[in-house]
Amino acid sequence: MKKKALIILITCLSLACQQPNGFPTRSAEVSSVDRIDFKVDSLLSLMTLEEKIGQMNQYNGFYDATGPLPESGDAVDKLQDLRNGLVGSMLNVDGVKSVKALQKIAVEESRLGIPLIIAYDVIHGYKTMAPIPLAESCSWDLEAIKQSAEVAALEASASGINWTFAPMVDVSRDARWGRVMEGAGEDPFLGAVIAKARVQGFQGKDLSEPHTIAACAKHFAAYGFIESGREYNTVDIGTSTLNNVVYPPFKASVDAGVRTFMNAFNQLNGIPATGSAELQRQILKDDWGFDGLVVSDWGSISEMVSHGYAVDDAQAAEFAANAGSDIDMESHAYVKYLATAVQQGRVAESVIDDAVQRILRVKFELGLFDDPYRYCDTSRESEVIGSTAVNAAVLDIAKKSVVLLKNNNNLLPLKKSGQKIALIGPLANDKSSPLGNWRARANEGSAVSVLEGMQIYKGNTVFHEQGVVLSNTNPMRFEGRLSINQSDRSGIDAAIKAAKKADVVVMVLGELAFQSGEGRSRAKIDLPGLQQELLEAVHKVNPNIVLVLNNGRPLTLNWADANVPAIVEAWHLGTQSGNAIAQILYGDYNPSGKLTMTFPKSVGQVPIYYNHKSTGRPHDTGGAFWSHYEDESNDPLYVFGHGLSYTTFQYNNLKVENTNPATVKVTVELTNTGSIFGKEVVQLYVRDHFASVARPIKELKGFELVPLEPKESKTISFLLSKDELGFFNNQGKFIFEPGLFSFFIGGSSQTDLQTTIEIL
Repeated sequence: MKKKALIILITCLSLACQQPNGFPTRSAEVSSVDRIDFKVDSLLSLMTLEEKIGQMNQYNGFYDATGPLPESGDAVDKLQDLRNGLVGSMLNVDGVKSVKALQKIAVEESRLGIPLIIAYDVIHGYKTMAPIPLAESCSWDLEAIKQSAEVAALEASASGINWTFAPMVDVSRDARWGRVMEGAGEDPFLGAVIAKARVQGFQGKDLSEPHTIAACAKHFAAYGFIESGREYNTVDIGTSTLNNVVYPPFKASVDAGVRTFMNAFNQLNGIPATGSAELQRQILKDDWGFDGLVVSDWGSISEMVSHGYAVDDAQAAEFAANAGSDIDMESHAYVKYLATAVQQGRVAESVIDDAVQRILRVKFELGLFDDPYRYCDTSRESEVIGSTAVNAAVLDIAKKSVVLLKNNNNLLPLKKSGQKIALIGPLANDKSSPLGNWRARANEGSAVSVLEGMQIYKGNTVFHEQGVVLSNTNPMRFEGRLSINQSDRSGIDAAIKAAKKADVVVMVLGELAFQSGEGRSRAKIDLPGLQQELLEAVHKVNPNIVLVLNNGRPLTLNWADANVPAIVEAWHLGTQSGNAIAQILYGDYNPSGKLTMTFPKSVGQVPIYYNHKSTGRPHDTGGAFWSHYEDESNDPLYVFGHGLSYTTFQYNNLKVENTNPATVKVTVELTNTGSIFGKEVVQLYVRDHFASVARPIKELKGFELVPLEPKESKTISFLLSKDELGFFNNQGKFIFEPGLFSFFIGGSSQTDLQTTIEIL
């Protein structure tokens, strides 16, 4: 530990002991929380107002800390702020050498030597990429999802990072929104348990361990309900949706011990979330008892001016601080204007103190005061990143994330020898798109392509043709806009020739990585560019097609569903993508994934989701006056929970017992009726038929991932209490109302196996 940090810590302890309520004589009588609170309060008492506000200021990485010092420009001013104790955290600084250099300035050159928190968007991996979160959610495997977050934290922490802006726990029903790739889909129950798993994976059991990082639940709140699926747009939804759909994954994150929250870009009830005291102070900090910190999204404090809510950045800083936004990410509004707001009485210094206490508490919990350089071990960086164990973990979750949408005539799995296979498509040999949108520090082109994965299997002849180019521009720029090819058909003839001589055609189509994610909303969610034309041209000469989809959102696939015998939803699966897909295609891994977002037939159906309300006219009466479209059915293409296997499963003997007024026991017998081992996601849905607030036609209330050998049977049981059977009313109170309930069990949300009972 460096000398200055040691002196400060000793001073903090000494001051704490001088207080009337200081440390008791026996340290065993003091909890770790109490000790940290004493240290936080003691350090706070040493700080000037400007230094306090400095802890609330977050800068993006502003220069190469391993190179020469900047001589001019914005970086000089920011570097001086760092020396003056006016920077509390930084983002987008990576690598042990860079982190250590900046931490050294903060700890050894500022007056109080308070260490920085170093943050990064570690969304689904750091250097070695796991599948995008939407894909991972389709595994329904909470332990694997947790392990994926653990692996991401392992690599990030080895590179100097100690805070991630994940998990995104926004529920979303709109595939047009590019950020659906970053969440867990459309269901609040599933979203809540996945949020808990990811928080626990990132943070571990002890945040001071050097292989863990602080997690961040985002975006609080309702960002997934932006109008038209258009990024950064307005949200206008009711109280019932907020309480019963939007909030549960956030509340689950708090219950799991998440240490940070991020507010949202959107307005809610006409107030930008960054300036909403109702969201941040009342609900999050008061009602839920959250004692961690809240960080703004990038520039969202300043954006309150664009919203028409604040007159200027000075007023925006005032509004955000009073509302409970503790850290300003890249608006520079706090560091410029907040001290004046305090001096003029527009922001109480107690508001500042509360924010700084939260920030310092997380720093103490991370162990940064014990050792500011605990995340700066170069030997650990070289040992951990890209290790065999890390790659094995991301391959495991990648295989579990694949969803078999269709498999007519048992076209899959492919034979391992004697087949001629044409591998066609712009994504078939793509080594970058599988890395996904939020690829952190992954090396460009470091993913295993489908071609490489299939070439491992030597028994078949595989010949590859691109078919069409998907983008006319460099598709791998995070901030750039893509130009999609709409005219160059030069490769289609070669693809047709390859298809003609093949026994089976594997076509890898979908979206480039940067066609989904932040800022990538799409009004049309079909196969972009000339891919549909390529698919139909190949189908004319060889309909024996396995369509492998690489994408970050549900797509409209009506033609493919009607004409292609086998469809595999493989998403953007990360570094080991090609190996995972090849093992699925050749049957070395039996797919078990289930969709966590509904696939529409038409973009005009969006938002579309399984747990909708009945409406007053839900049924076809033979005339025009019922809730429907004139030109499309109400049904989706693929329902929530859908996913096939290379084996088959049968459900029997559904029983529901109201064992006592507080508990319902639901049991069902599941049998693997096929000839190979498989795993089935058993899904339990409930309908509350009549309530003081109209309830959905069906809600997921339980699931279990069940492994079964051929012909093996198991009885699966669920216990439901009033916690699962109740709901939030429009006053925000959780209630249970006795009445008529239906219980559904099956392999998707479209199960017909049900029974109805009255619960008193």
